[in-house]
Amino acid sequence: MVVSQESGLKLQDYRYHLPPELIAQEPLPRRDHSRLMILEREGNRITESSFYRFPDFLNPGDLLVLNDTRVIPARLAGRRFNSGGKVEFLLLHREDNYHWQAMVRPGRRLRVGSRVEFGSGLEAVVLKDTGGGRRRVEFNQPVENLLPQIGKVPLPPYIKKDIGDPDLYQTIYASRQGSAAAPTAGFHFTPAIFKALAERQVNHTFITLHIGPGTFQPVKTEQICRHIMHREYFDISVQTAEKINQVKNNGGKVVAVGTTSCRVLETVARCDSRVESRAGWTDLFIYPGYRFKAVDALLTNFHLPCSTLLMLVSAYGGLGFIQEAYRVAVDKRYRFYSFGDCMLVL
Repeated sequence: MVVSQESGLKLQDYRYHLPPELIAQEPLPRRDHSRLMILEREGNRITESSFYRFPDFLNPGDLLVLNDTRVIPARLAGRRFNSGGKVEFLLLHREDNYHWQAMVRPGRRLRVGSRVEFGSGLEAVVLKDTGGGRRRVEFNQPVENLLPQIGKVPLPPYIKKDIGDPDLYQTIYASRQGSAAAPTAGFHFTPAIFKALAERQVNHTFITLHIGPGTFQPVKTEQICRHIMHREYFDISVQTAEKINQVKNNGGKVVAVGTTSCRVLETVARCDSRVESRAGWTDLFIYPGYRFKAVDALLTNFHLPCSTLLMLVSAYGGLGFIQEAYRVAVDKRYRFYSFGDCMLVL
């Protein structure tokens, strides 16, 4: 990657070469034995460790903020009523028992009025084209109870291997149903890690952001500031907001576990670095030049080239520093993407 003169506002700054064999196809047998790269922004220092030592890099009184969303079996295979042609729905957001926002394929064949059958008596009709391959659809019965039988967990397209157990693509603390993708920075956590954190007097709390596929889609506009983020639903409770603000008052660090937690915290942060309890939608796009208000450290995986996730991390760590970290990660054969290794940016 080469730094542009516009400090990260050009798409070319987020391209890098990744040998395909470095894309992790499955989690490690022991999740907390992934590699951990430590990036200290003060002094631009890079050190290497393992995730089971993650608590050692935090201080008593620090607070981890984790995303407790749970991936639903949101991928539905169906057939059009008239032609019998194969189609696919990826459920994105539930409006009520019968109405959902969905990504559909092939979009050109699923115009308004199209009817689809999925099996088990489930049918749907397309009500509205909402753009970008998305549709508002109406089912003939509540779909959520049928998803475990007829739906599949929507793994990212770069995972080619059948992982068998769909729970491998969930964090161990996933509890609130609603995501089309997992908050993968949380994959490294195990009961042993939480125990070690508690012994070190490092606390944790949860927010929710239901992740849509738009988060992972590459930016295509050469001027990245022209990219439009898709909205995602989030929720931060009164209790969580109070915990975060108390840590701020006491001088501790608020550590965002993943880019999704980071986006929620920055969405609800005030200018004085305190956060507010709120539920709603965020389309916050963070890229170099953004001034962070709430996040004091960031745990994150290694992301796809030209993705908004890489741009967020570059905004937090500094574009040149993150570029160097990625060069080191490729040279030292780190594992990339959802089931890969991680970095802690301090």
